[in-house]
This record gives sequence, structure tokens and C-alpha cells, in this order.
Amino acid sequence: MFVERYQKFRSWVAENTPGLIVFGLTFTLIFAVLWPRIVISISPGEGGVLYKRLFVGTVVDYVYPEGLHVLWPWNQMYIYDSRVQLVMHEFDVLTNKGLPIHLRIAVRFHPEYELLGVLHQQVGPDYVHKIILPQIESVLRKNIGQHNPEDIYTNKEGILSRIIVLALEETGRKYVRIDDIIIRSLELPEPVRKAIEEKLVYEQQYQAYDFRLKKEKQEAERKRIEAGGIRDYQAIISATLNEQLILWQGVEATLQLAQSPNSKVVVVGAGKNGLPIILGDKFLGDK
Repeated sequence: MFVERYQKFRSWVAENTPGLIVFGLTFTLIFAVLWPRIVISISPGEGGVLYKRLFVGTVVDYVYPEGLHVLWPWNQMYIYDSRVQLVMHEFDVLTNKGLPIHLRIAVRFHPEYELLGVLHQQVGPDYVHKIILPQIESVLRKNIGQHNPEDIYTNKEGILSRIIVLALEETGRKYVRIDDIIIRSLELPEPVRKAIEEKLVYEQQYQAYDFRLKKEKQEAERKRIEAGGIRDYQAIISATLNEQLILWQGVEATLQLAQSPNSKVVVVGAGKNGLPIILGDKFLGDK
């Protein structure tokens, strides 16, 4: 019985060999074409958003993680890079005086992983040029346009830093986290830039001159106080100084010299009440 069935099968295969070959080739071709849509590989640092074409549409409540995923061929997987990314951008901004400032910035960002489905549904893969850069430009233009070019160029009182913080807060509300906005360069028209730099140099020179002037005034005040102290000291000494006190202090000094075993000082008295004479270590009275 088995042999009979086997013989029939072989006969059927032999009769339908051309058709089987065509079917096999067709199936292989279809599988090769649909393979990228059926078997999806999500690399490290990426997240997948599934679009179900027939029923649900975009799946917003689940993000497909790293690894291999098998799909129906009519569905489609969109893969987003969820790691920290960097984009360069440059544009012109007008100040309150109508002068242009050319800004070159670098934006460091990454999409919110849990919100990739919503980001894809509401914005799409080109979210960098749809929400990040336009929103940053809008905030910078609005706030820089309220200040003088000199204040922006010198970042007076942290104006530019505060504007950057505002841009971070505004842009971070759109399914994307902005880690930092870096000002790579800020360029003014050449005549304006030179005028501002010259003014800054003059301001530094003035501050240096003002510092030296204050220092000289302080030194003059110190000398005036010192002179007043010397004058008061001399006034006090003059009020208490008399001939008897001077004679007594002279006697005390002479006694100290006389009592020193190594004394070789010669002291000569002046007048009848002058001090004694000391020669070597001997004590001699007045003549």
C-alpha cells in the first residue's frame, strides 16, 4: 500500500515538475521581496513604532524594543534613534535696532522613548526640522529682538544665558528632551563688532585708571592719618617732658651701661649737672 502511494506521488511529481519549479521560484522570490517587511531588526539604542495598516493604525501605547520582530507584510515598522543626538544649525536674528546677528548653534537632544508612538503619529520622523529647530529659532528671535546688539554680544547680565534656558524649556514640551543648546559663534556686522570691542577696551582702561586713582587716594589718607598720629604723639611728649625727667632717664641709661661687663662706651657729661663719664668698665664722677 505504501509503495503504491509512493509510486503515485513520484508519478505526480514527474508530471508536474515544471509547475513545481515555477511555484518554488515564485515563492522564493516573494519571500525574498517581503523579507525586509516581515522580519524587522531593531538595533541598540533604537525603538520601533508599529503601523497596523488594516485596523489600529499607529500603535502609540507600546514601543518595540531592541531585537528581532516578525510582522505581517501589510504592517510597517518605523524605527527611531532614541540615543543622544547632535544637530548643527545657523540662522540670522535681528536685534531691537535692526542689526543682524548671525548665530551658529549646536543642539543636543534625544526623543522621549515612551512617547515615540505619539511623536510618530503627531510629527513624524522629520521631527528635528519640524519642531526642534523651528521652536528654538522662534524663542531666540523673539527674545534677542528685545535687546541691544552690544548686550547680546557681551552677554550682559547673563541675557543670552537666560534666553537659552527659555528655549530649552519651550522646546522640551514637544515629545523631545533638549539636553543643551550651545552657542558656537555669534557674529555681528564688522563695523558694529569693532565699535563694541573698542568701547570695551576704553571701559577697561577707564576702570584701571579709576582703580589707580582710588589707590592713591587711600595712600594719601593713610599718610594723613599717620602724620596726625605722629603730631599727637609729639604733643603728648612735649607736655610731659622737663629737665628733671630727661636727667633721670639719662642716669638710668648710664647705670645700665656701667653695669655691663663688656661696656666700652665713653659717655661725656655736659655742664655741671651733666652725666658721669664711663671709660671701659670704670665709673667716674664729674670733675
